[in-house]
Amino acid sequence: MRRHGFVAGFLALPVVLYAVFVISPYVQAFQIALTDWRGVSANLNFVGLDNFRRMLGNDTFWQAVRNHAVLLVTLPLVTIALALVFAYLLGDSAGTPGARLYRVIFFLPQVLAVAVVGVLFKAVYRPDASGVLNGALAKLGVEPVGWLTDQNLALWSIIAVMVWQAVGFYVVLFSAGMAAIPKDVFEAAALDGAGRLRTFFSITLPLVWDTVQVAWVYLGIAAFDGFALVNVLSVEQGGPDGATTVLATEIYKNAFSYSRFGYASAMGVALFFLTLTFAALTLRVTRRQKVVY
Repeated sequence: MRRHGFVAGFLALPVVLYAVFVISPYVQAFQIALTDWRGVSANLNFVGLDNFRRMLGNDTFWQAVRNHAVLLVTLPLVTIALALVFAYLLGDSAGTPGARLYRVIFFLPQVLAVAVVGVLFKAVYRPDASGVLNGALAKLGVEPVGWLTDQNLALWSIIAVMVWQAVGFYVVLFSAGMAAIPKDVFEAAALDGAGRLRTFFSITLPLVWDTVQVAWVYLGIAAFDGFALVNVLSVEQGGPDGATTVLATEIYKNAFSYSRFGYASAMGVALFFLTLTFAALTLRVTRRQKVVY
């Protein structure tokens, strides 16, 4: 009994802080979503589900959802695929020279703030020859490309930045998971004549599947955000013509530019449920029998 009291005493403060700074804002967001509050009055006029009906009839909302769908497919898939390949090539079993140095280099983008990454790639994507990419194309005699101003390229250009920033962290994460696999397993596979490709898909990938599952959830949650990079890189915070807009940018604009806090909260509630649904479905679909070694 005394032990339980001791543990409860240590848990009390973190639980209180979590309730005040995490649960309470969520509850307030649900409350504000049912009002027409404009952020400048103490009075909250109850409007029921009007904000949600208005949101579902808004083309910009659905454009943001479609952009999230593209992000949900491409960002986790490309990032995890690249991270797995790099982690395997930099693993002890591959014997790549300078593997530790490469891990540090891959991880460097994680040290940079997201806004700094956005400013950096704004210079890379400049629409004239002063940009890194267009400067290289100009030397090859190719016309400059509007990486962030072309509706067909803008979202993919931002996704490329997201992948570049994220892949290093998951290289380190997967490298740690692969390092935990007993070497005897790989030696047995080599004695049986398994090549690198067969070893990767039959041994390495199944044994780090739990780590891959967690990575997919984290990257999916990141795909439901994307606010900082979209805000810094895109034309007019989600342009051109909504090609790169995401729910986070629409929430920000409606709340702080148009003073429609009730409507912005409704979009925040929608984003909350979309993220929660994605995480639950991902954990359910990717669940498999645990491999013990």
